[in-house]
Amino acid sequence: MKISTSLYFDRATQQLGGVQSRLTKVQEQLSTGLQIVKPSDAPDKASLVTRLESELARQSGYQDTLKAVNVRLTAEETALKNTSDVMFRIKELAVQAANDTLGAQDRQSIALELGSLRDQILSLANSQDSNGNFLFSGSRAGEEAFSKDSNGRIIYQGDHARMKVNVGDNRQMNLNLPGSDIFTRVVRDDGKGGKVGVDFFQALDDLTQAVKTADRTKMQRGIGEIDTLQMGVSEGLGQIGADLSVVDMQTTVLDQVVLRLQTTRSDIEDLDYTEAITRMNKDQLALEAAQSSFSKISQMSLFKFLN
Repeated sequence: MKISTSLYFDRATQQLGGVQSRLTKVQEQLSTGLQIVKPSDAPDKASLVTRLESELARQSGYQDTLKAVNVRLTAEETALKNTSDVMFRIKELAVQAANDTLGAQDRQSIALELGSLRDQILSLANSQDSNGNFLFSGSRAGEEAFSKDSNGRIIYQGDHARMKVNVGDNRQMNLNLPGSDIFTRVVRDDGKGGKVGVDFFQALDDLTQAVKTADRTKMQRGIGEIDTLQMGVSEGLGQIGADLSVVDMQTTVLDQVVLRLQTTRSDIEDLDYTEAITRMNKDQLALEAAQSSFSKISQMSLFKFLN
């Protein structure tokens, strides 16, 4: 077989290029810390990494949603805890006002405080989140939950929708609690043998009016109704507490899922530095040896031995 000078140089160039390419690849791996720098390095593994990253992005979206739900539910819980505290104070004042030893002036003072406490509850019922959405308006988040109607009575203006959000694969949870489920109505005798429903704030206003007029019968009725109104707030707190527990549990589940996916991705694409450095040193040595050999052999010529 005849080996021409041109063929020798071509073969040498190919061999040097191959060694240089392997060295460049391992240097890229070391600089990025990844085994797969570009899809062509390992198409099958690159495809798996892409699927894992897509799954991680979806789980991250669930985590972000859970954080938003947690913030909203915490705001609702705070509003209802404060409402509950105010209701206890109203009950205390109502019992005090029903005492026969109190004079008219004392009851007027109590009535003033009752009116102020009622306004405080109204403010809490119309609480908003950081985006300006009303917490207890159902799906009508842009409207106040409670406001005056044409007759000047404070009534619920939201709807009864319980919005749900996805917080996992095939997993949903409540985002809100409608005000109608918390600030409930009371049922009274209508004086004709029937029953009539009275709105939350109307019941509070009636109690205040009874204190002003020293109507002991209506004051006693109001004291009983306070317990019913308080029950609605307490049940709302219980529901929100349960939802917050779900948030905590689902957050733990998602954290475990994300950790598992990240570990799997790491096993596939993360670089073994010891092995990579060993390969780099070997390739560098091979490249230097090839360059040295090529330099010496390329200078050999029959013409050097002819006189």
